[in-house]
Amino acid sequence: MKLFTNKKNGGCTIIAGCGRLGANLANTLSNDGKDVVIIDINPTAFRKLHTSFGGIIMAGDATEMLVLEDAGIENATAVIAVTNNDNTNILIAQLAKEMFNIGQIIARLYDPEREYVYHEFGIETILPAVLSAKEIDRLLGIQEGDDKTA
Repeated sequence: MKLFTNKKNGGCTIIAGCGRLGANLANTLSNDGKDVVIIDINPTAFRKLHTSFGGIIMAGDATEMLVLEDAGIENATAVIAVTNNDNTNILIAQLAKEMFNIGQIIARLYDPEREYVYHEFGIETILPAVLSAKEIDRLLGIQEGDDKTA
């Protein structure tokens, strides 16, 4: 059973994880008229979506191939893995890349020391700890390359 096959905007974006970040991304993409499928293992997570959300919600485990197939991954142009677990995100990203040949894959990563694993697979990463540190440095007026230990 395929839930989503609409290609009106060149394919859909699949988001795994409907926490604050996943819900925000899904709402933004939906408001921009993009086709979005958001998957979360916890059916109550979808309460974070706006009432105006125009995409598809799907309760299920995005590490399972059948769930991804039901979500319409064969029509996806991007897969974004933003669950609260690094191992889950890398597994979803690997499935999207290796099994479904998705061109754009982005995964959130909490442990910066694991970033090399993602890059070996050609997966783009978002690291909240690194982004936060850079923003704090910016607010403090520290330029990249400045010696912060002085």
